[in-house]
Amino acid sequence: MKRASSHSRLDRLELLASRLKSGEAMTVAGIAGELGVSPRTLARDIDLLRERGLPVEADRGRGGGVRLQGNWGVGRLNLNHREAVDLLVSLAIAEQLQSPWLIANLSSIRRKLAASFSPALRDRIDGLRNRILVGKHASAAMLQGFRALEAVGVDGLLQAFLELRCLRIGYEDAQARRTLRTVEPQMLLLNYPIWYLIGWDHARNAVRSFRCDRIVSAEIQETPFRLRPFREFESAIEGTEALRP
Repeated sequence: MKRASSHSRLDRLELLASRLKSGEAMTVAGIAGELGVSPRTLARDIDLLRERGLPVEADRGRGGGVRLQGNWGVGRLNLNHREAVDLLVSLAIAEQLQSPWLIANLSSIRRKLAASFSPALRDRIDGLRNRILVGKHASAAMLQGFRALEAVGVDGLLQAFLELRCLRIGYEDAQARRTLRTVEPQMLLLNYPIWYLIGWDHARNAVRSFRCDRIVSAEIQETPFRLRPFREFESAIEGTEALRP
């Protein structure tokens, strides 16, 4: 006879999988009682989760433990496009810092991550670290007015930066004046915690730098651009003591 406290099997399997993934210590008797089933029914549920690819380990007996293998999640990580781009940028920053503790496996990680992108983007991914500069911490004066980055602006900026496409940005300067600018996002500079977009401004026909926390909107354009020589941007980063490619 079905116990009143038991869940439907589908709900029960979902709850069991969730509890296992939490990493909490559990026994056969404890989780069976929580789910309102017998240890034999729990064993059948565990077998079904194994068939679905979840590597569950269970010790024999009511007092035995139930857990996932320690490395069960390795190789099953799924990232969306934005998350993958964020991770690529983070890897490029770590490579620029040249920390012996961090640098050992970064090339391997980047290659594996790049494999999820189209062939047309892979060469650009390899060159990302040459387009990201890391300088000193921002001064107290520069931190005045600093605000959290607008998510809308960051999403478009990073995609255009990676894909070498022009960007139409809404920009607010230090006097709160807003303008619309079409720029080529050539380089990024980090003076922690402030990010700067260093690009070619089409209206000014010259290099300009933009604080990313002042970008209030960003619209990716269909127009592609080519990377310009680094020497064209030296004046824009003069005095930042940034690590250079």
